[in-house]
Amino acid sequence: MKKISILFLAVLTFSCVSKKKYIALEQENGEIKSELQKTRVEKEDLEAKFDQIQARVDAYNSKITSLKQENDSKLEVVENGVVVSNDTKEKMRETLKNVDAEKLSGAKTLKDSMNLAVAYNLEKVINKSDLNEDEDFSVNIQETVVMISIADNMLFNTGSYQLSSKADPLLQKLADVINSEESLDVMVEGHTDSRTISTVNIADNWDLSVLRATSVVRKLQNKFNVAPEKLIASGRSSYQPLAENDTKENRAKNRRTRIIILPNIDKFFALMANEN
Repeated sequence: MKKISILFLAVLTFSCVSKKKYIALEQENGEIKSELQKTRVEKEDLEAKFDQIQARVDAYNSKITSLKQENDSKLEVVENGVVVSNDTKEKMRETLKNVDAEKLSGAKTLKDSMNLAVAYNLEKVINKSDLNEDEDFSVNIQETVVMISIADNMLFNTGSYQLSSKADPLLQKLADVINSEESLDVMVEGHTDSRTISTVNIADNWDLSVLRATSVVRKLQNKFNVAPEKLIASGRSSYQPLAENDTKENRAKNRRTRIIILPNIDKFFALMANEN
């Protein structure tokens, strides 16, 4: 009987201890769950705050980029009413790095520098264009103006303003040079010798010189896709000779077509502004 009592007491004691531990574990489990839930809430709060901070950083970076782009493209009146952006000035500086230092030292204004940049690009294109000089064809670059002189026998038949078929290859090369730079004006000048001419279609040397210039302009526009707004046709008659009109050879020198390529600075800046 005594043994049974002891065994019952032991079982009862063991049951009581296990229940206490169970309750304690339950309580601890509840606390852990509570902490876990708290941690999840804090994590979500932190993530929300991080997203807000990231959004502010992105907005700040976007604003910096926008301000930089706005500053680069901002138009500035720099001199004599010339309007230019920072991007334009930077592109010009890159080109001017290749210009001869002696020529560059003579540039006193922004327009002078821009003329040098355009002239440099033109000279580079001409050097690659196979426009080989001889006694009937010459290229002269003075400051920022390109002057190309072509003897009349390379373009026209004697006393005619109709272009000959052999003129096409030369005019194609000229068109390539002209089309290489959008910011150009191109004047085509007709020149004659001093001998008078009068036919059904040609009144005098003024008429002949203008008609020849117009024929070249039309061919450049219609066949070689030179923009007509870039072209100017003019006649000089016999009043700007290269030599005295006293020999056959000298008169041949005076019969010529001159192509004058002029940088158009206002057009250049307008084009550069459109690229930004």
